[in-house]
Amino acid sequence: MADQPCLVADQLGFSWPTGHAALSHCTFSIPKPGLWMLVGGNGSGKSTLLRLIAGLLEPSRGRLHRRLKPALVFQNPDHQLLLPSCGSDIELSLAEHLSRPARLELVEHVLSQVGLEGFRQRPIHSLSGGQKQRLAIAGALASQAELLLLDEPTALLDENSQLEVLSLIQDLSHRQERPITALWVTHRLEELQWCDGAALMERGSIGPWQSGASLQAQLSPLATRKG
Repeated sequence: MADQPCLVADQLGFSWPTGHAALSHCTFSIPKPGLWMLVGGNGSGKSTLLRLIAGLLEPSRGRLHRRLKPALVFQNPDHQLLLPSCGSDIELSLAEHLSRPARLELVEHVLSQVGLEGFRQRPIHSLSGGQKQRLAIAGALASQAELLLLDEPTALLDENSQLEVLSLIQDLSHRQERPITALWVTHRLEELQWCDGAALMERGSIGPWQSGASLQAQLSPLATRKG
């Protein structure tokens, strides 16, 4: 089991009802836990792919095998934080059969995992953007997800908050016990230095994994010319 890939996509395809193909012959695998990043322009299929992996969409063709339970973390945390307080929102992700003491213990545990100790009763509207994004990640952890799908999670954050979220996901994906697998979509080339592997997504297909530094060096001149 330990040697099996965390995720396999084989000739994956998806077309919208309009006939537009968002994914075409998309084949890749994530071999082990870690922080894996996809880079691509608008319309390359990145967000569609994450929604397929999360189970929000069904592929039109091909095969998708998830060994781990997935959870999607949106670009804007306000789109997934639904209740007034940090603790009550996390409880939405917990199994219903748990006793009240067990629920409270788990809430405190996942808050501590994301650096929000003591925030259980804190109103969500009082949080910064970075704290909200870490709370959304805590909700994913509370659901027992081990495959986090992060759709440009730092796009709306200031520089300090961006680094906090990057550092958090890197720590979670490299901890000794039960490391998570993170598939992170980004357009920020500087974020590639944090990952275990990076790939370019173009026209609904994904290229081979390479080091983040290698892909950053490959794409940086293109980004400069576009500017």
